[in-house]
Amino acid sequence: MKPKERRGENGPEQLILPSASSAKPAKPRATPTPEQSSKAYIAKRAKPSVVPGHVKLTLTLDLPRELAERLSAEAIREGVNLEAVVVERLARGSS
Repeated sequence: MKPKERRGENGPEQLILPSASSAKPAKPRATPTPEQSSKAYIAKRAKPSVVPGHVKLTLTLDLPRELAERLSAEAIREGVNLEAVVVERLARGSS
């Protein structure tokens, strides 16, 4: 028997792949802006808040203990929760 016939009997037939020149060129994708990406990210991750115009976003922060204790002490002195102190600091830093 010829080698070609043996392959057909014992294993799958070898398929011929199209050459690279016969393939259609891929259309370049438009890269979203950071603003578009952030809107999509928040839409997926955040949950609605009871405060109009706000969202709930759960984060896990890995902080040095000293910083966490300082922020916690500040929250206790101000009579607010730790999240309020972190949000205030983030808002102050982003403006």
